[in-house]
Formats: sequence, C-alpha cells, structure tokens
Amino acid sequence: MNTMRILGLVGFLIVITFSIKCKNHEKDVLHRNDKYVSIEGRQFIDSLGRTLTLHGISVINKDPKTNYLGHISPEEFKMFKEWGFNVIRLGIIWDGLEPEPGVYNQEYLKGIDDMIQWATDSGLYVFLDMHQDLYSVDFSDGAPSWATITNNEPHLTGGVWSEAYLISPAVQTAFDNFWANAPAPDGVGIQDHYLNLWKFLAERYKDNRKVIGFDVMNEPFMGSDANKVMPLLIESYAKILAEELGEAPSSLEEVMHLWNNDKMKVLESLSDKETYKKWLDVIYEVNANFESRTLTAFYQRARDEIRKVNKNHIIFTEHSYFTNMGLVGALGEIVDEQGKKDPLVAYAAHGYDLVVDTDALTLGSNDRVELIFERIAQTGQRLDVPVLIGEWGALHGQSPELIPTANFLLNQFSKHGFSDAFWAYGKFLLDASFLDVLKKPYPVETSGSLESYSFDYDTGVFSCTWQERETITASTRIYVSDLSKLNKDAMQLNPNSKGVSIEKLEHSKAGHLVIPPSGKDAKRKLSFLLTKK
Repeated sequence: MNTMRILGLVGFLIVITFSIKCKNHEKDVLHRNDKYVSIEGRQFIDSLGRTLTLHGISVINKDPKTNYLGHISPEEFKMFKEWGFNVIRLGIIWDGLEPEPGVYNQEYLKGIDDMIQWATDSGLYVFLDMHQDLYSVDFSDGAPSWATITNNEPHLTGGVWSEAYLISPAVQTAFDNFWANAPAPDGVGIQDHYLNLWKFLAERYKDNRKVIGFDVMNEPFMGSDANKVMPLLIESYAKILAEELGEAPSSLEEVMHLWNNDKMKVLESLSDKETYKKWLDVIYEVNANFESRTLTAFYQRARDEIRKVNKNHIIFTEHSYFTNMGLVGALGEIVDEQGKKDPLVAYAAHGYDLVVDTDALTLGSNDRVELIFERIAQTGQRLDVPVLIGEWGALHGQSPELIPTANFLLNQFSKHGFSDAFWAYGKFLLDASFLDVLKKPYPVETSGSLESYSFDYDTGVFSCTWQERETITASTRIYVSDLSKLNKDAMQLNPNSKGVSIEKLEHSKAGHLVIPPSGKDAKRKLSFLLTKK
C-alpha cells in the first residue's frame, strides 16, 4: 500500500486503452527504416530519431579449434530478445580473421555474417568487438602468431589469467611491438595489418543498418610500461597500511606478502571510496601518458582508415586495461579531416571491481564500483560522447548474493544514462541467480531526449522522464520482462494520452509498453509497478 501511495503522487491517473497485440519482428525499429543508428550529443539515436538505450550482452567464441564458430544458435538470439536485450557485442578474433598476413578467412567471415543475420532476424543490433586477452592466440586469444613479436622473451603466468599482463615479458613485448608498428614477416607493420583489417570490415558492413559500429580493440594494454605500475601500487598500499596500523610495515616484502596471500584483508582495506582513490591514483600519470598519446593516436589512425570507406557507422573507443579499475580516463578527442570532433564516436568503457576473476565475487565494494562509474561518466562528459559500458559483470557464480551486486551495477548505468553490454553469454546464465535483474524494465526507445529512468528491483517501481519532441512521431517503448506483472491501475503518465498499448513478443511473457507521442514539445513522466507474483 505504501508503494501505491507513492505512485499516486507522481501524476495524473492515466486513461489508458490496453490492446494486447502479438507483434512480429517487422514492428522492430530495425525493419522500419533504412537509416543508420546515429549519435546526438551524448545519446544514441535510432532510425526514427528517438533516443536509443542499448542494453545487451557480449557473445564470443575464443576457441581456435572450432574456427571461433559454432558456439551459439539462432534460438539463443531469440532468447536474448525475450530477455530484453537489444544489442549484441559480437566478439571477433584477429587470428580467425587473418590467419596469414593479408589473407582473410572466408569461412570465419561467413560465420560472422550468419550471426549478424540471426541477430537481425531477432530484432537485435550488433557491434563488432575485435577481442584480445593477453594480446595473442599464443598466450590466450587475439592476434595470430605471425603478428606476435616477442623478441624471444619468456611468457610467465600467474594464479589469475590476467596477472600475465603484469608479469609476462612476452606479452608486454608483443604489445610494445604492436604500438611501435614493428614489421610482420611480409614487411608490413603489424598495426598496419590490424587497421587494414578494420578497413576491410568497415567496407564489408558499410551498407548494413543492423551493424551499428566497431569496437576497435578490447582492453588495450600499454606493454612494458606496465612494469612501473605495481611498484607504485605496492608503495601506495604500504602507506595506507601505515595509516591503519599507526606505524609503517617493516618492509615492502612484508607488504608484498600480504598483497599476495591475504586478498580479503587487502579488499577490506580498500573498500571505501577515499582510501581506494588514494591507493589507485598513484598510477594515473603512467596510465594517462599511454591513453593520451599512444592509444589516442591509434584510435585516430583507426578512425582515418575506417572513414575512407565508411562514414555511417559508430566507432567505439575503449580506455586502457588499468582504467577498468576506476582511474580517471585520459583519452583524447578523435577528429575528422578538418580537426573537428568526429560525430560518430562513442566511449565503450569497461568497469570491473577488484574481485573480478576471483572467488571473492560476493565481496565487492559498492564504494569502489560507484567510483569506477563516476569517473567513466566524467570522461564521457569531457569527450561529449555517449557511453556504453562494453563490459561489466563477469558474475559467474550462482550465489543469491550476486543479485544485489548485479542490481547495484545496473542502477549505476541508469543513474548516469549509460548503455551497456553484460560480459558475457554462457549456458550458466540460464540458471543464474541474477538473471531476473538483467531482465530489467528500461526505455528502449524514447520519443525525445531521455532525462532519467530508474527501477527499484525490491519494490518493483519503475519511473522515467523524457523531454518529448513534436517532430518525433514514433512511440516511446518500455521493455517489460513479464507483462502479467504490470499493475495497470498503478500506472501514471503525465501528460496523459490515449492509445497506450501493450506490444507482446510472440510466444513470450515479455513485451513493450508503447506510449504514443503527445504531438508537442513537452516533458513527460511515466511510472508503473511490477507486482511480485
């Protein structure tokens, strides 16, 4: 009853005519217009001029034994649509695409085409992610062996796969040679090969309205300059311990021992925002030097090559590997031939708490997570581009304690107006404790500028505010995972309008609440309640 009273204060009781309509995919935006998804300010815009909120999932096969294919079916793309996802971050692998210098794998390209078509058939957008972990197929996935130049340095591994970034001379040297554009066996620079491949892909998909853009590189890593990072972080942690204990640790070796053998104490020490900032920010200069110079120059080169053949697709740029943890980003602006900001660039930031890839997933810190996404928002504002959280989650456990973790993360995205893509699809998700949290209600398309929206998972209350535009004649659409839980009597819309309807997905409980435009410039507010059944 208290929730009902709160909803009663929001606006006028809507006079609503609900018509249950089984809608086939021809009603999806992707099939109604031949325009491309675009950008306006810091928002994505669909083909009908509406603000587009992207909410989706990463799909990738990293197994060279299967030619990086065969891991997913058309039925799973239909399932993603029912879950409320409207975009797929489709991982593609350089090793699979270019097994020999300048030779492109037609079988793999055909497989990528098939997956794009399956997504299209299910009403889903796609953006392509050139994925790498530890740079190369020789160490994990990414570059082919011929493009992996290690200068015969040894490869070292740690207890967690990602530790190799910090301790493997082979991985670091391979990145150094990539950034330096060292020659491949055919004499062409390896970075040149990489960008030629992107140019080829950009031309291949230049007329495809369902592919919305290109994520140039997954989690770029700085190379051997990373050797400056850990000493700074260990020294910074020693100072934090000294403040906690009232005296300095006896030696840095003692600090290292604690760091390596008592992760729970480390996590607890760095759990509040101010302490975490103090610890982390000591590596800002090292990271900023890489992002503002090497990485920005690389993205500019990628943009210039892509734009030679494709002027309609979005280029997604990522920050560096270390910025995932919450550093202030230092990427520079990507510009056109006149030196003006390229209007089709978006920021595909990644954000992960320190517990990622460990057994301590349920011990994450909301303070740390909040800082990560506050700083991502600051970078998006500075660059004046839309933000899509291209990776988040990696929640591979089944504990119910992961439900509030996923909920808090998604609330950060709605708070800052981010789009997102969960990492990553696997069969475990079918039984994941937090799956219902991923299937949140959200404004898929908004007939104007989306100002804010929120969903309280515990109370079931959804609210949304947008500035509607008279010139947009298409409806606002809100995804709802189970339409039977929609409490029609508690719905509020201000200004109200007739003709609000429910658009049900075929053979599913899920669908969309469809709100016709008011036909004028006006601020609109919507709220509704999903009951617990």
